[in-house]
Amino acid sequence: MIVARNDVFGPAKGWYRELTHPALPRCGFANQGINERHYHRELREVYLVARGSSTIVVDGVAVTLHAGDAIVVEPREVHTFAWSSPDYFHFVLQCPPVQGDKVVVS
Repeated sequence: MIVARNDVFGPAKGWYRELTHPALPRCGFANQGINERHYHRELREVYLVARGSSTIVVDGVAVTLHAGDAIVVEPREVHTFAWSSPDYFHFVLQCPPVQGDKVVVS
């Protein structure tokens, strides 16, 4: 068993380092969606909304997400978060975890 925790004293955004294992996706969390247009060459990102709501834009299509929603962003799909509610919180899984895979789009 592996347990990873984030509490009120932890960062607002980050990765669960305890969950680093080749058989696991990279797992992170954030209390807001970051407005930075980018894509990934190989990996997929799965966003799981735990609280609040947010608008993500994927290849120019805006999708509003609410608590309980999940979205999979496929490789090479340009995406960013345009807005997040003050109470927003999500988890993100990167599958497979590929270092240096992110490409920022201006």
